[in-house]
Amino acid sequence: MPMTRKWEVKQQDTSCNARELISLKYALGKIPYIIDRTADMSKGSFREIKQNLDPLTDIYDLLDASIAEEPPVGVKDGDIIKKGYSKECDDLSEISSNAKAYIMKLENDEKEKTGIRTLKIGYNKVFGYFIEVSKSFVDQVPENYIRKQTLVNAERYITPEIKELEDKIIGASAKKNALEYEIFCDIRQKVSDQQRRIFNTAKAISLLDVITSLAELASTDDYVRPVVDNSEDISIEGGRHPVVEQMLKGERFIPNDTNLDSKDRLMVLTGPNMAGKSTYMRQVALIVLLAQIGSFVPAKSARIGLVDRIFTRIGASDDISLGQSTFMVEMSEVSNILNNATRKSLLLLDEVGRGTSTYDGLSIAWAVIEYIIDPNILYSRTIFATHYHELNQMSKLNQGVFNCHVDVMEKDDGVLFLHKIVSGGTSDSYGIEVARLAGIPDDVLRRSKSILSELERIGNFKVNANADIEEGEKIPTAKAMPGQESLFNPESVFYQREDKLRKHIRDIDITKITPLEAMNILYELTEMVDKENGLEQDSHT
Repeated sequence: MPMTRKWEVKQQDTSCNARELISLKYALGKIPYIIDRTADMSKGSFREIKQNLDPLTDIYDLLDASIAEEPPVGVKDGDIIKKGYSKECDDLSEISSNAKAYIMKLENDEKEKTGIRTLKIGYNKVFGYFIEVSKSFVDQVPENYIRKQTLVNAERYITPEIKELEDKIIGASAKKNALEYEIFCDIRQKVSDQQRRIFNTAKAISLLDVITSLAELASTDDYVRPVVDNSEDISIEGGRHPVVEQMLKGERFIPNDTNLDSKDRLMVLTGPNMAGKSTYMRQVALIVLLAQIGSFVPAKSARIGLVDRIFTRIGASDDISLGQSTFMVEMSEVSNILNNATRKSLLLLDEVGRGTSTYDGLSIAWAVIEYIIDPNILYSRTIFATHYHELNQMSKLNQGVFNCHVDVMEKDDGVLFLHKIVSGGTSDSYGIEVARLAGIPDDVLRRSKSILSELERIGNFKVNANADIEEGEKIPTAKAMPGQESLFNPESVFYQREDKLRKHIRDIDITKITPLEAMNILYELTEMVDKENGLEQDSHT
């Protein structure tokens, strides 16, 4: 981690409410403990943390004295300011909350002064508060009572005292809320004026949180200290995915090694879906990232040559709002990588070219690998996961390309994914087995296996991933598909060598030949076989 860091604070708005200020107060209350616990830490980033830790006791004391412990969300709803902070606010609050008690006190006082035992104080929306006296006591009404209404059995009066109390009671709640909002805005502004101190302290605490969290993780989950240097090597022994490992909840995570260096720059990674290719690629990226931020890493050992950027093209997505298909998004991501990556970059590419026809997709993937592995263009360290098994042949054609695959154990009832990355390519994707695991009906699976067997027999399209390419030999690949021809027309989809022997046999009409003609045909077929075998032997000499 760098020894010095520029701490920048942008001016923020002051739209927080009282509850957020209370949350801030609780957070500020923890700072003295943090300062005490870090008192003996003075090296590296801890020196920087200590320099920016501010106890902020003045802000804590302000909030503790002024804001109620459980204020409402709305800042104009009242009940925000704590009792004792403002006398005027306390008086208005008392009047507002004790209006009934004030009316009863005034009523008792008037009964005692006038001697009218039936006197009572009432309220309506027309006159507000009034004093009501039954007609039998009208002659005892004081001169300062002002008649407002005559009823059948009573008279209603008002007095200066009752109107004054009415004004206080009716206006107290609104005045209190307005005054509390004014006080709250003043408090909020005082806090906002200290935001640089608050944000610097928050950044220091967040940095401390990251360091201590990574340290605890390294201690509890068997992480190791990586070697980070300026080489071009990424050498990881027993690497693990830090997130997936936690999600397994006690199950053993299968660790894997990774070696990308000046000799082996680009790994072509093949293997079935669900076997762990994407997990493996992501764990390499995370280990590189963790190492370069100064963290220990989930591995037995690791040597990480500095990486300037990590580029990924993993997963499928589209952008309907912009009219971009899944394949268009994929190609845009690949374009960004090829135009911005450098020799120091780490590239993680998954299933490039899968969104279009087999022929187009394979061609694009092949060309992308050639572009990346060219020392005069990119030469980036790369993991290239694919189901195009023909790409395994590139290790024979391009220096720096090597093959790996995810190991699988074949069983009578299916396959077992071992989640182990081993050397060499593979020509099997076990897509039908993945479909079985997903719950595809048995009838569909049986029909799929039947079609696959027939396609492999007719098209001869399975490629031995480790076979050498003979000079002049064509790699069996998908044929160009004008109009996207049907996958279930093998003769139009898969490359086939011209078979004269089969063609000759197909042209024979056995219902129209004599025994002698049959003997002659058999002799011709024998000569054709001998001649073809001789040509094949000559082609290999």
